[in-house]
Amino acid sequence: MESIQSIKQRFELIGNDVKLNRAIEKAMQVAPTDISVLVTGESGVGKEAIPKIIHSLSHRKHAKYIAVNCGAIPEGTIDSELFGHEKGAFTGATQTRSGYFEVADGGTIFLDEVGELPLTTQVRLLRVLENGEFLKVGSSQVQKTDVRIVAATNINMFEAIKNEKFREDLYYRLSTVEINIPPLRERQDDIHLLFRKFASDFGQKYKMPTIRLEDDAVHLLTKYRWPGNIRQLRNIAEQISVLEENRIISATTLNSYLPNASTSNLPAVVGQTKKEGDFSNEREILYKVLFDMKGDLNDLKKLTLELLKHDNSEKVQEENETLIRKIYGNKEEEDIEAEESSMAEVLHLPEPVVEKPVSIPQPQEDRYHFAEEIEEEETLSLQEKEIELIKKSLERNRGKRKAAAAELGISERTLYRKIKQYDL
Repeated sequence: MESIQSIKQRFELIGNDVKLNRAIEKAMQVAPTDISVLVTGESGVGKEAIPKIIHSLSHRKHAKYIAVNCGAIPEGTIDSELFGHEKGAFTGATQTRSGYFEVADGGTIFLDEVGELPLTTQVRLLRVLENGEFLKVGSSQVQKTDVRIVAATNINMFEAIKNEKFREDLYYRLSTVEINIPPLRERQDDIHLLFRKFASDFGQKYKMPTIRLEDDAVHLLTKYRWPGNIRQLRNIAEQISVLEENRIISATTLNSYLPNASTSNLPAVVGQTKKEGDFSNEREILYKVLFDMKGDLNDLKKLTLELLKHDNSEKVQEENETLIRKIYGNKEEEDIEAEESSMAEVLHLPEPVVEKPVSIPQPQEDRYHFAEEIEEEETLSLQEKEIELIKKSLERNRGKRKAAAAELGISERTLYRKIKQYDL
């Protein structure tokens, strides 16, 4: 078996990072077998080198090696590209065509960006992996193929499976052996080596002296995060080689070619999941505020009704202390006492005197009928939104009334009454 160093020289791989060496070693170990391999890593790390190593060290090295970028083929034609089609299978199919799996029989197919495959194509690919059978588009005849599949992706496969964009059974068939290529920022000792190699290559290509970095520029180069990895590093080296007349590059000059180099290198953590009680829609927030205001208004009406029914305002204040605190909020004790005293002054106001006619006795009118009428005055749209908010809160809390009531800012008893009222 060839050594790791000879493989690096043969495929022009530069670097002495432990993770890179481990990835190459795994590729060399699985090459003589027919095991399916999944290569993972960020975009631009050089994942395409691993399938070439595997193919060249396998017993299939004299057969065809086909690399397919799954993300570059339109969804409507990818089945035809991979598996072929019969004449007349669809509009424009003027003749029978062989797909990659038929052409590469006995060889290796590298499926780059395999996470971009449509779900229907994933089903066909799973069948090929399980028993080596496939159907051409528009054909009912099952064909056999002996192809080794090496796939690569830069997306989080578990996240794709969770979002139902990738089949879980296909993932486990592809990732019999998983080889991860480390990002460039984790290979700091290799960054300057790669830059010097690229600078030398571009110096020869454009017939000009090779650029060199000063010490402060080397430090900046190794500390940069390189979100585009090796592809970005190569582009930066080419830009500087072509544009800079001075072939000794300082940190200031290098910094002008590095996007966002002056910003913090700390990654930002962004929460993607919404909390259960989070109203992300502005309209829902507005209706929730109105719903809370309606609840406070009902409490005020209840307190006013109690005041009208009883002459003793101190007794009303004592019996409804919790309600008063709820309406005026939880503040410091001094504020509460001040508001209670002001409330007491309001409660001691004399009732308006109503003159009764003397001539003809009339049945006494209910002085509190207006309070009941106020209870019934509410717009249909607000009622509907109140019902909608209660339903959503119950769904989020899985039918638990206590948690739903806490989220809506009302008592559990009030929520129960509203559920009965709206027949929820």
